[in-house]
Amino acid sequence: MKKSLVLTIILTAALVIIAACTKSTNVSTGRPIATVAINKLTATLSNATGQLKTGDQEVTLAFTDSSGKSVEVGAVSLNFHMPAMGSMAAMNDAVTFTTTTTPGVYSGKVKVSMAGEWQGQLAYEGPAGTGKATFSMTAR
Repeated sequence: MKKSLVLTIILTAALVIIAACTKSTNVSTGRPIATVAINKLTATLSNATGQLKTGDQEVTLAFTDSSGKSVEVGAVSLNFHMPAMGSMAAMNDAVTFTTTTTPGVYSGKVKVSMAGEWQGQLAYEGPAGTGKATFSMTAR
């Protein structure tokens, strides 16, 4: 009986360790808002609703390779830019990112100033080299 209990505990501990050490190759970060190719990577900006909105919100930015595996890129920046229109000055709303437990996946917070067409200005620098891309999206 004692041997059976010890064996069960050892097997359970081994399964827990294996599960903790196993990394998923597919990244699930919510519903995509925008996807852009940068060099040989794909960057996907997402949130719970799949829609950029005005005001405070949380977003996720994930970098993947052609097989869908997450790729660590190092330092990332994303700025939402709206050019000047008439008497309105240009607006820039930067996303503040933190790393997550998954390499290549970043959690961010941003306050989008107003509804309308925005340019996302994305950049990274680190183990995957450097990259920059610009893409359009609409905040509602």
